Parts: sequence; C-alpha cells; structure tokens
Amino acid sequence: MSLLAVAAHAGTPATPAAMAAYADKLLDEQKIATDGPGFTVLVARGDQLLYKGARGAASIELGVPMQPDQIMRIGSVTKQFAAAALLKQIDDGKAKLDDPLSKYLPDYPNGAKITLLQLLNHTSGVKSYTGIPGYMANPIRRDLSTAELVKEFKDQPVDFQPGEKWAYNNSGYVLLGAVVETISGKSWHQSIDELLLRPAQITSVQFEAADKIFKGMARGYSVNGQREVTPAGLLSMTQPHAAGALIANTEGLWRWNQALHGGKLISKASYERMIAPEGPAKANHYGFGIATGKVRDHAMLSHGGGIHGFVSTLNYLPASQTTVVILRNSTGPGLAMDTVARKLAAFAIGEPFAEHKAVAVPADQLKAAEGLYARDGEKQTRTLRLKDGQLQSQRSGGGIAKLVPLGQDRFAFPDSLNELQLERGTDGKVVALKVFNNGESTGERWTLSGELPPERSYITLSPAQMQSLVGEYSSPQFGLKVFIDDKGRLMGQAPGQRSFELLASAPRQAHVPEVGAQLDFTPGEGPAASVSLTQNGQTLVMPRK
Repeated sequence: MSLLAVAAHAGTPATPAAMAAYADKLLDEQKIATDGPGFTVLVARGDQLLYKGARGAASIELGVPMQPDQIMRIGSVTKQFAAAALLKQIDDGKAKLDDPLSKYLPDYPNGAKITLLQLLNHTSGVKSYTGIPGYMANPIRRDLSTAELVKEFKDQPVDFQPGEKWAYNNSGYVLLGAVVETISGKSWHQSIDELLLRPAQITSVQFEAADKIFKGMARGYSVNGQREVTPAGLLSMTQPHAAGALIANTEGLWRWNQALHGGKLISKASYERMIAPEGPAKANHYGFGIATGKVRDHAMLSHGGGIHGFVSTLNYLPASQTTVVILRNSTGPGLAMDTVARKLAAFAIGEPFAEHKAVAVPADQLKAAEGLYARDGEKQTRTLRLKDGQLQSQRSGGGIAKLVPLGQDRFAFPDSLNELQLERGTDGKVVALKVFNNGESTGERWTLSGELPPERSYITLSPAQMQSLVGEYSSPQFGLKVFIDDKGRLMGQAPGQRSFELLASAPRQAHVPEVGAQLDFTPGEGPAASVSLTQNGQTLVMPRK
C-alpha cells in the first residue's frame, strides 16, 4: 500500500487563525525582498475570508510596499470573463455554441467553418497573433481597434483545420471578444461589466483603459539577461483585448469565483459546458476559459495569466468552495506560484502537504534503483541514475530532477509537490516506481524495463566556436538568447526565465540537462543561421533575428 495514499486523507478545514499562521510561514519561506517585486495572496472558503496578505513592493522606484488590495493585470484570467459573457449572451438567446464565426464576422477567412465553441476551447486553429515573429516587440505597443487587431492575424496561415486539434490561442479570444461586441453593440469590456460584473456587484475588476487612473495599481516588472529587475515592457492594453486586458485585486477575483461557480451569472447548462473539457480540448483539460485539475484528489478549476509585468493564478475547489488567488507584479523568477497556491488550498481544506525533510539513505540502496523505466501503455521512459551521491530522475524529453530521499523508498521532487515511491519484488529488488502528482493517491506506474543507458559526455568549445552560436533566435512560439557570460560559459535564456548553461556535445549541438532540452544549430562555418530546440518530443526551429 502506498504511504502517499495514507497521507492524503480528509482533515478538519482550517480556521482563519490557523490559515493565517500557515500562510505567513509559507510566504516568509519564499524570501521575497521587501524592496523587490512582490505579490498578493487571498484564501477563502465560501463567504469566509481565511487569509489576505502581501509581500514585496508595489513600486520599487517609490519604495511603496505591496498591500493586500493592490490592483494588478490578470492577463489570461481575463478569458474566463470573456467566455462567461458569451455564454450569458447564449443564455439570452442571442447566439449558439455551434454558430459559425461568419455569422458575426462575415469577412473572416474560413469563418463559416469555425464555431463559437472552437473559439472558447482553443480548437479553432487560427494563428495566435502573439506568436507572429517580432509582434511582441514594437507592434504590441500600438493602440488598435478590434477590427484593426483582427486584421493583424486574419490572413495568417492557420495552424490546423477547425476542430482538428487543441492549441492555446490568444487570437481565438480576440475573435470571441469581437463576437460579444457584434451581439451587444458595445465594447467587449463594457459587455463584461454590464452582463456580469455589475449584477455581481464586483467593482475591482476592470479594463485597463489608457486614459484612466486606477488607484492602487501596482507597477509591473521583468528581468534582463543579467537577472536584474527592469520595468515591464510597453504594450497597449487594447491588444490583449478579451484574451488578457483586465485588471483586478484578489478580493475582486474571490467575489468573481463566488458568483460564477455559485450559479449567479450563467445558466446551469452553460456552466456545465464551461467546466467540462470536450473534443480535442479534453486531453488538455481545458473547458471555456477554465482548466480542470486536482489537488489532493479534489477537483480544481483554475486559470493562470502572464502579461507584461504581471503573473496571476486563480484557483477554485468546488467541493469546499475554496478560492486561492495569487497576483504578482513581475514576470521574472522568484516565486513558485503554482506550488504555493496548491499548498494553500490543501491546508485550507484540512489536507496539508507534509514538509519534505531529507533523510540519509545508503548509497547501495540508491544504486539499486538505477535503470530505465517505462510507463505502462505508453512509449515514454524515465531514467533513475545515481550521481554524486544523489538519485536523479529524468523523464524522456524532460529535465533532470535531483530526488530528495524521504525514507522507506520514498522520494520527493525538488520545488514540487510530486513524490516517487519505489516498488520492490518478493526478492527485495526494485521492479517499478510510482509517481504521485500534487498529492493524488493514484500514481503513474513505471516498470523497470532495462539497464541504465550511458550518460551523455560533453566537450569544450573554443572561443570562436562559442561565438558562432551567440545571438538571438526567435519563432512565433518562442525566443532564445545565446550569450557568453563573465565566466566564459555559453549560456541560453528565454524571455522572462533564468539563464542556463549550454553544454556542448558537438560544435553545433548543445544541451540543457536541467530541462531536457537539446539545441541543434545549423551546420557550417560562421554564425549559425538558426537553432532547432527539441524538448518533450517536440522540435521548434528558431531563425536568427
């Protein structure tokens, strides 16, 4: 029997006092500097506020501490509001889920084959404008009308035929916003306000209009290649549109959760469709502006957001009516938002995650776990390898995780809520392992299928070889800066992420073992024209900018 299954049991829901003590301790452990970017947190159960707090600064320049009611951009959490607005119009008989886009935007290419449902659950196949090469630089700074914004991507080649696949898509929600506007005769954000926010008496969720002052609005930040805090990049909030242009504080999002999930805004039938992924979106656990998941075997409905200067997460556990909101005014590293949010939710419902405390395990016991493991019914593999006295796990196409031994053949993944349990046969030898995600009692089983594969070896590049790889590479989906740091190491960094050392296995091939990524630069002499990034079984080609 799994020790994890025993650990995840129903407990007594947290009182406000207990929640506050736990939350303060957890947030203090994040070691957020008082003079750096910060965040706000709210935890509630139904109508009862359990905790509201803040850390860091709302304005570094002015030395203003972050306050719990600070307003911030919520990015893609906006999609939840846009989806509900369209569903409300459908409830009012003004549209249908299977209506073609052409009914509302007659001139949109292939609009007769794209349905409103496909816009809602990211299965339309239209090109996401935020992925157009170079678009997130200067083009995103322009003020555009809805029609002008649609024109930016309407003639782009599609990613796939409508309904064929699932791919997260900002253009789809711009089109959804345009449909809402056509139906109402008002702007998408005015429609959200009139259809949803005013009836729910929510005043702290708004559209960030450029000609208005929003009291309590925090400043947004990012980081540069030297990991220094910088002001967020510029953008016009006309462009995130219905895909991400709302601002809010934590209490406004709590009230939103109460109204939406409490059945006060849209019909029961529309709500059930909203939270039930279907078709190609089912495998990606995505409904209409809402993702589905679990915490401690409890269903969780959520959405996150990332936009210039800000990151957000909004979670809701329907069985206990638990809300967890975290808003942050930086896109740089420094806070494990998802992990913190899940820990807060688990504590609130009385099923807290145990603290991972490492115990000493003899090297021969760790060595016995080495090998290649295959997941039942799938082609994926996972390697366990003992290195420098520490057992490491690496999933095919994934990064290397240095496991934390907890005793009794149980291990924790670092900076995560996931755990791993070894299984032994009657002879005492390891035969399989189970991975338990986010405190779930049912784990993924991986069977020992082969011996440990040889470890990849790396070479030292000459200064000229390294210099030929240095540069900025970009694709519609991703960007990468390759540079040489002050220690003479070849480094790679994606926008808003920390930098990684690139380890070369050949003059034009490098690896990032921590994240399971391989970089293949175009062969030849001189500066590489492009780089192919292979990760998680997918390859992305990025030309040099």
